[in-house]
Amino acid sequence: MSEELKLQQRVIDELEFEPAVNAAHIGVSVRGSVVTLTGHVESFAEKFAAERTARRVRGVTGVAQEIEVRLAEDKKTADDEIAQRAVKMLEWDVAVPSRAIEIKVEHGIVTLNGTVDWGFQRAEAEYDVRKLGGVKGVINLIAIRPKVRAEEVRSRLTAAFERNADLEAKHLKIDVVNGKVVLSGEVASWTEREAAERAAWSVPGVTAVDDRILIAGS
Repeated sequence: MSEELKLQQRVIDELEFEPAVNAAHIGVSVRGSVVTLTGHVESFAEKFAAERTARRVRGVTGVAQEIEVRLAEDKKTADDEIAQRAVKMLEWDVAVPSRAIEIKVEHGIVTLNGTVDWGFQRAEAEYDVRKLGGVKGVINLIAIRPKVRAEEVRSRLTAAFERNADLEAKHLKIDVVNGKVVLSGEVASWTEREAAERAAWSVPGVTAVDDRILIAGS
């Protein structure tokens, strides 16, 4: 059996193992070490879970996401109702400055606009909304206010890397330009790569993260 077929089977097995995903309608193809997911699921949350599941399989260096969200008739929701529920979700989440975020819903696609102080607030708002029934996709246009100097961002992020037990940071490089963090270098797994990107978004003043980190052996 070729390496591509072995990787394909590992991804299929992991999708079937993941309780948040119904793998029956998801197709998996592999070219090199890049996995393409096709088919359909019943919610945007399930689509996101399928992608995260594929990413965590050893040997996967990239995921092309082509899964379609198909809502069952009893799960379809009017755009105005989705918008109302999204507003409530953000109001309930104390980590999100809900009044700073505008919500637009069109054909089940939620667009988030506004400005926040922290990267984690931007990510938390998207996380809240994508869990709602009837949502087919989320476009996150929330901006982050730059607050600190580049050297301060680099210093805080370096310290965060060193504290993170899931991350071997000695092979990583950090560049900061106008609030944008560019991460490069090499790590051993997707878990480490995601930990580095998560840490970058947690630093105040970071307005964008360009993750160029490579997975060892890719």
